Formats: sequence, C-alpha cells, structure tokens
Amino acid sequence: MTLEWEAGRLDSDLDGVGFDTLAVRAGQRRSPEGEHGEALFLTSSYVFRTAADAAARFGGEVPGNVYSRYTNPTVRTFEERIAALEGAEQAVATASGMSAILAIVMSLCSGGDHVLVSRSVFGSTISLFEKYLKRFGVEVDYVPLADLDAWQAAFKPNTKLLFVESPSNPLAELVDIAALAEIAHARGALLAVDNCFCTPALQQPLALGADIVMHSATKYIDGQGRGLGGVVAGRSEQMKEIVGFLRTAGPTLSPFNAWLFLKGLETLRIRMQAQSHSALQLAQWLEQQPQVERVYYAGLPSHPQHELAKRQQSAFGAVLSFEVAGGRDAAWKVIDATRVISITTNLGDTKTTIAHPATTSHGRLSPQERANAGIRDNLIRVAVGLEDLADLKADLARGLAAL
Repeated sequence: MTLEWEAGRLDSDLDGVGFDTLAVRAGQRRSPEGEHGEALFLTSSYVFRTAADAAARFGGEVPGNVYSRYTNPTVRTFEERIAALEGAEQAVATASGMSAILAIVMSLCSGGDHVLVSRSVFGSTISLFEKYLKRFGVEVDYVPLADLDAWQAAFKPNTKLLFVESPSNPLAELVDIAALAEIAHARGALLAVDNCFCTPALQQPLALGADIVMHSATKYIDGQGRGLGGVVAGRSEQMKEIVGFLRTAGPTLSPFNAWLFLKGLETLRIRMQAQSHSALQLAQWLEQQPQVERVYYAGLPSHPQHELAKRQQSAFGAVLSFEVAGGRDAAWKVIDATRVISITTNLGDTKTTIAHPATTSHGRLSPQERANAGIRDNLIRVAVGLEDLADLKADLARGLAAL
C-alpha cells in the first residue's frame, strides 16, 4: 500500500477558531491509517514512484517530501502550527534557538549589511554576532533596548535588520514593538523579535508590526526540558530564503523533537498562565525580603515598563531576576542553599530553575559586555515552574537565610 497524505477536514475546519484549538489541532494531516495523534516520521529519505516523479519533486515542480533535512511531515505539522499561533504566513523549524538566529542573519543579510541588536540579549546571541557573523563582513552595533531615540540614532544607510529580545534575558526589559517596527520600516529595515520568554500565548510580535519572530522551542514551547529546537516565523517572502539556507546548511529540526514540541504546544497557554501567575506572586514576595536589593519583573508596578508590558502582553511571563546584597559570593550562597529548585541555566520547564547569569548564560562575555547588558555579579535568575508556590518561597527563603 502506498501511504498518501490527505489534506483532510482538519485544515479546512480551523478557520476562525481560537488559540487553544489551534495549539491542539493546527497543521495535522491524517494518513489513511486514521491516527488520532500526530504521526512521527522517523525517516531520512522518501521513495518516489518513478525517476520522473523524483526529478519533479527535487525541482520543485510538484509538492511532496524530498529529504528530511528540509521536508518532513512531522516537522511540517509543527511549523504550520507555530505559524497559525503567531499569525504568520509561514514558519521554519531549526535545530536550536541559536540556529534560528543564525538562519535569519545568514538568509537575509550579506557582507556589508548593518545589523542593530539590543544590548540586553542572551549571552550566546552576542557571541554569535561578535565572534562569528562579524567575520563575514556583517556590521553590528548594540542599542539600549527601550531607548527608541537611540535606535533612531544608530541607523546607518546599510542597516538591514533590527534584532531584539522583548522581554529580555534575564532582566525582563521591554521595547515598544509597534513603535520600533515603525522606525525600522521607515528606514527600509526588518524587525526580528525573539519571543522566547512570552511565546505566542502571551505576545504576538507580528501583530504589533514585527516582520520576523523566532523562538528557542527548547524553552516554553516544549515546556518539559526534553529536546532542543528553534523556529522562525513571518512572511513567506523571508521564510523562503530561510528554507533555502536550511536546505543547504542543514541546521534543521529532528522529526522526534518536532513531535515533542507538538505535544508541548497542546498545553502551552495553560502552562504560561499558571507559571506567570506564580511568578508574579513570587516577585511580589521577593520585593519584601530585606536581603533583596532589587527585583526585575515586568509584572511589578516598580518595573519602569510595567504599563508597556500590560499593553503588549497578556501576562508578564515566568522569568524573574533579583539582586542580593553582597556580590557574587552572596548570590552563590542563595543558589547553593536551595533544595527544591534546580540549579540549571535552562528555562521554560515545568520544574523551576535558578541560575547565576554572570557566570553561566552570560559568562563568555567580557566584563564590559556584561556591564552593558546590566548583568551584575549579585544577580540571580529564576524561571518559575509549576510547583506549589509555598514550596518555592520556602526554598528561596532558605537561600536568603544563608546570607
């Protein structure tokens, strides 16, 4: 029997449905076997009916699977589901969040182009631009995330792309995405937004005017710390360029991880709402602790961009950071004294995690680069999971008591 994929009734019946329905059903096409769950296609290649059929598929004359480096039914289902959730024309899955950033720049920029990057981004993002992309003639400058005047002033005639995290890792800084998109478009540039901390459940940058949105699917999209992956979404015009890069260079998502992420998407909004609720209460509690000098969380009225967060996000996310009195040694004492929370740099997990950014996620940056990003030695990042809030408070209280 030859297995044929059918468009089926699922795609045609999803027009106008809600976010949670899309998160569970978008992109799925059932085979004649009639499987209810998404099928997992663990194959590297595909069999063609004839030599002419193979030539037509490889040449793009007819649709169909060619090679799993760039066409796989399970990966395609994940891509279509993300596109539906982000309101994008097309999405392209990658092997990791970092490979998603690499794919954006390598596909849409050339030597001699200028890229503006917000200062407050993940440490590896800065390393990618500084140590590797600059080697190929891509010019890079860094701008304070929230300062729209600084973005305006940093433009050059060859500025091609603006890249931001909003909210940022780990200080929860934001930029007015709609306003920054207007600035970019007025100068003929594209705006790409790392939406990892919010996911489409809490924020949709494309609807605010951004051109491209990307994720480390390793984080909240999976939600349980099981696999690595990334995804880029936007207009088909740009996504076709990224598909071409992935087809040639090969940093593509594995079918198994795509299948894991499809399962994660089914509970995305429920998890994001619950984790955001706990994070807000934990941030409020931390603000009252005498050993804590400052808490960084956009859900707090003390956050300078609290009102902006309320406008462009439906909740405040599950990542918070705080500074303790006493520098690095004090921060390490707090971290080491915890017993429930996991000491790891990953985030987006159902298990709460704690990390010291200055020596982990941002540890490869120079002291000046860390200072520019606002990463101090006494900073601790907590990514709130789904444990009982009382247990998380007790665990952090144990850590603070160690001071």
